[in-house]
Parts: sequence; C-alpha cells; structure tokens
Amino acid sequence: MCGRFALTSSVADLSDFFSGLDLDDFPARYNIAPTQPILVVIAGEGRERGSNRADRRAVLVRWGFTPGWVKDPKDFPLLINSRAETAIGKASFRAAMRHRRVLIPASGFYEWHRPSKESGGKPQAYWIRPRQGGIVAFAGLMETWSSADGSEVDTGAILTTSANAGISAIHDRMPVVIKPEDFSRWLDCKTQEPREVADLMQPPETDVFEAIPVADKVNKVANMGPDLQEPVVIERPFEAPAKQRPDNGQLSLF
Repeated sequence: MCGRFALTSSVADLSDFFSGLDLDDFPARYNIAPTQPILVVIAGEGRERGSNRADRRAVLVRWGFTPGWVKDPKDFPLLINSRAETAIGKASFRAAMRHRRVLIPASGFYEWHRPSKESGGKPQAYWIRPRQGGIVAFAGLMETWSSADGSEVDTGAILTTSANAGISAIHDRMPVVIKPEDFSRWLDCKTQEPREVADLMQPPETDVFEAIPVADKVNKVANMGPDLQEPVVIERPFEAPAKQRPDNGQLSLF
C-alpha cells in the first residue's frame, strides 16, 4: 500500500527526469496525505514539430480516486490505492486503466511495520527512499468526477503490487514503480491496452529502495518538515523474509 509519500525534488530535477516537463515552482512536501493535491504526469496531445521533448503535461489531482459513475462521493470509499493485480477488471478502475494512466513523481514513501498481537510492540514508521537518491515515478490512475451542477474534480490513485523482498518484512504491499524507459509505453493509452502494459506492474528490484526507521511524527498531517525523515534507532530492526507472502486482495488503506 501507500498511504503517505513525499516529493522534495527541485523543479529542475523533475523537469529533467520527465524529459523537459514544464512545471511551475512548488515547495518541498514531506508528508503528502490522502485527499491532498498531488502532482501527476499525463500524456500530452502531441509533440511539437521539431521538438525533442517528450509530450507530457503535469496536472494536480486530488489523492483519492472517484469513478465517473459515482453519484455522491460522500457515499463512496476513499480509494487512494488500486491493486495492480486486479485493476484491469475492477469496475472502479477499468476505464482509467484503459484511458487515463498517469505517473506520480515521488522522492519516496512511508510505511508502517505493525507487529503481531502476540509479539506486542507498537507500529514502527519507515521512510522508504530510492537507494541512489533522486526521483521515482509511481504508476497511477486518474479520473475526472463530474457533479450534477457541472463542476469537476480530477482525482487519482496509486497502483500497488506485492512488496519485494527488501520491503516485505515491513509491509506486504508497495507502489508500482515505472522506469524512465517505460514512461511512454505506460502513458500511451491510445495504442497500449491494459494487457499490453501488465508486465510493467511488477515489484521493483530488491535493491531499488532502502528503508530508514523514523519517528511516528509522520502520522500527523500537520507535521510537514524535513525532520520527518530523520533516522531513529530501533531495538529490533526488521529482517526481510526469504519468501514473499501471496496477496489476493483489492484495496489497501490505512
């Protein structure tokens, strides 16, 4: 799952990462939470003649997916994640998987290891970031919900998959990460049907991320500073299991 993430990279770095994406300046965000605006990258209308830039646009959407057929979002659950294994066939995500795939830039995400009742102890928060630093792009879905009065809200969700061996001791889910060389294929909803990009929705390699134990200040949305990512010492560091646990569910929230 992914219930909190951060985007602290500079506009220049983001622009380079997405091959010349035009962006307005924005502040570093260390604690992005559900229902808040998130930056997503979508395919554009067509590359300008003579330009070498990839045709992509950045837009803001509300983190919390609302299918177009929902009459009242207040009566519908907040869908911050969609399971990659079943998104193609689920009524809530089927249309977005076919027509509105997006990339969600991040500097990393937070996850909580929750001990079993038998072992006792309290949940431990982890800041999970790229081992080499920089930016990653989560696979996402976007949908525009229209109300009866004609107003519209752009919404989005992060696709998740089974955690790789490096993360599975903390949680059994993690975001799908799309590599830069696969950006165009993922965003191409005109010629690439969902089944043709299914191979991209796999756990990343084990060494892509590193997990750093941090304080539980990230639990509070009001805490938004860089101190959220400061390491803490814990008594019993996690150990990655030899095998991953199978996952057959659909949605994951806090």
